[in-house]
Amino acid sequence: MDASATGFWAGSISRQSEKRFPEAAKSKKNGGRRINAGLSRLIMKKLTDLEYLRLNTFQRLWYNIVLFVLGIPGWLASLVKAVGNGIAGAFRSIRNELTDCATTFTRGSWKTKVSYLVMGFGNIARGQVLRGLLFLVFESVFIVYMVTTGSYWLGKFRTLGDVPPGEVYNEVLDTYVRVNGDDSFKILLYGLLTILFIIAFVYTWRLNVKQNRISEEILATGKKLKSGKDDLRSVLDDQFHKTLLALPITGILVFTIIPILFMILVAFTNYDGAHDGYSNLFTWVGLSNFNELISSSSADANLSYTFGEILSWTLMWAFFATFTNYFLGMLVAILINKKGIHFKKLWRGILVLTIAVPQFISLLYVSKLFDTNGVVNAMLLKLGFIDQAIRFWENTTSARILVIVINIWVGIPYLMLVSTGILMNIPQDLYESSKIDGASVWQQYMKITLPYMLFVTGPYLLTQFIGNINNFNVIYLLTSGRPASPDLVTSGGSATTTDLLITWLFNITTGATSNYKLAAVIAIMIFVVVAVLSLIVYNVIPSTRNEEDYS
Repeated sequence: MDASATGFWAGSISRQSEKRFPEAAKSKKNGGRRINAGLSRLIMKKLTDLEYLRLNTFQRLWYNIVLFVLGIPGWLASLVKAVGNGIAGAFRSIRNELTDCATTFTRGSWKTKVSYLVMGFGNIARGQVLRGLLFLVFESVFIVYMVTTGSYWLGKFRTLGDVPPGEVYNEVLDTYVRVNGDDSFKILLYGLLTILFIIAFVYTWRLNVKQNRISEEILATGKKLKSGKDDLRSVLDDQFHKTLLALPITGILVFTIIPILFMILVAFTNYDGAHDGYSNLFTWVGLSNFNELISSSSADANLSYTFGEILSWTLMWAFFATFTNYFLGMLVAILINKKGIHFKKLWRGILVLTIAVPQFISLLYVSKLFDTNGVVNAMLLKLGFIDQAIRFWENTTSARILVIVINIWVGIPYLMLVSTGILMNIPQDLYESSKIDGASVWQQYMKITLPYMLFVTGPYLLTQFIGNINNFNVIYLLTSGRPASPDLVTSGGSATTTDLLITWLFNITTGATSNYKLAAVIAIMIFVVVAVLSLIVYNVIPSTRNEEDYS
């Protein structure tokens, strides 16, 4: 018998063992009562392995739950400490950079000192013409931009514009002519881009100073500096990884980071349909949007209630959508992989067919099946099971149950495929040794299959949960904005009882009010919820803590 398989089951008392050794079973129960009494008094301490093995299933569950709850303050304290250390580290880095700049200036040659004002001068003077020209061109572009337009956008950025559009009398035309004023949207966007450009300039200037210091150190040792040809050659040689990463990083900056920063800034303005930025300017409002969403004492008290209702349903949906798919998909994979099951490839192929059909089409089709005049109601009426059509999508309970059940149908094939590969790689010696010890099928699942699955798929399970929080397609395509609720009507637009935060955000921005400021706040709140859950769950999943147990 494999040693790891024997060790896996060592220390556990099976049902057969309890029958053979009643004294041991009695000791286990008595020990369990004593430990349970300690648990009930919440006098928690880390149990030894032997004490933990004496607990029954319920006691172990209670023990783990209490440990988890008591561990939350520690995790939060660690998070605060990590943030504090990060901020302190950032200030230390800034101090070190400033010290290095001052030291380089005082100890550097006149070429280095001139480079503090004319970027690239030191490189050109030392024969590195190509590198020096790149620094010089970048500085020239920056100066021209700041003189021509950059200073204007920065000057307006503080107020987001103060000249509204109006009409001016034109003596030539003998009529009033509309004159455009400031555009708050452009000021916010170009102001942000200007700030990012300034940050890029400061970084490049610091790189220019560092290049001068390094060049002086190399020359002091008697070595030659790299020429322009050497720089071009390194782009395709030792620096080739930077060449390959340049385009993806630029794409991330342009299409991800800048839009996120812009959205965050919008959350601190009154940007909406009534304040579009050009016909009616918008301005900074501080934290009032956050207060309006969270506080029940705000002008729109129903808004905080609506947010709470949608947030609770979002978390409920994410929980059921994730774990129903996970466990049912695993169950299907176990059944198909079971010995004696014929046509395994056929069953897998049938399930994979749901993946082959575009989800957009299948969700719309299933939505129509359960309409009031859909096929399901028609069949039930024809068979005499109901007297009148069931309004599946008009009732909150039935609509929520339906979206969860349909999501199971959509998601099981994916989990079946993932689980199949993992199940095939679990050592069979573990199952054989557990059978010898008298383990039941349920015990094999709880002690072998599930721990291995959670170890391998822990990060995947976390990403699935986060993905379901932002699962726009399933909710929007199935419910089509139903069922409506009079309790979820706000100044930012009405919401439905099946709305997730992401679908509510979509309705707010595309509705009549175009409440972009509120949508931006909701997006930030989604990030906060996802970040907190991710940090907590990631620190408790087996994948990050017990790697040696499964190696």
